[in-house]
Amino acid sequence: MNKAMKSIYIPTILLLLTTLACNSSRDKVEQATSKSTAVGSGYTIGDIATDFHLKNIDGKFVSLADYTNVKGFIVVFTCNHCPYAVANEDRIVALDKKYREKGFPVIAINPNNPQSYPADSYENMIVRAEEKGFTFPYLVDEGQKIFPQYGATKTPHTYVLEKTNAGNRVAYIGAIDNNVTDANAVTKRYVEEAVDAILAGGKPVVTETKAIGCSIKM
Repeated sequence: MNKAMKSIYIPTILLLLTTLACNSSRDKVEQATSKSTAVGSGYTIGDIATDFHLKNIDGKFVSLADYTNVKGFIVVFTCNHCPYAVANEDRIVALDKKYREKGFPVIAINPNNPQSYPADSYENMIVRAEEKGFTFPYLVDEGQKIFPQYGATKTPHTYVLEKTNAGNRVAYIGAIDNNVTDANAVTKRYVEEAVDAILAGGKPVVTETKAIGCSIKM
């Protein structure tokens, strides 16, 4: 190969390698973005929530189908360690006590990976539920398969489901109320308003709010 050919050949090879490297990096970014979007997409208002089969703190498995005489559900993604979740525990207990007999029981689900946060282990869930006197199932999302279906991103993150002939329809998504840190400063009770509207035969006026809390730990 003469000197003139080398002067053309080498830069061409370098340009090709650089292009391949850029394309590879771009593909990885696009894949990561796509994965992130898929995890956070979840349900929108009006969607029918699929059932689950998750282990409760008593060792038994719980599904929505187990509840035959209900009008809906208050599904809360929560955990042990998050200060926002802890600040809402009494409110979650109060919701269950108020609405369980009216046909809207609470079902709590811990979506966190206990390897990332040992405080959220199944054993610690049992301890926490006993300490706080949970009156509702506290389920573990083993394998973290359920929270992505819902689109939950925070703890706490709440979903009100209305039981219909077509299935459990998503009627509300978001925060429990408008002050996640101070229950005494609450002026809007989103979940209660949503459930009350459904029980009265109507639809929630506010259907979506921003959930504020700790990010779900993978």
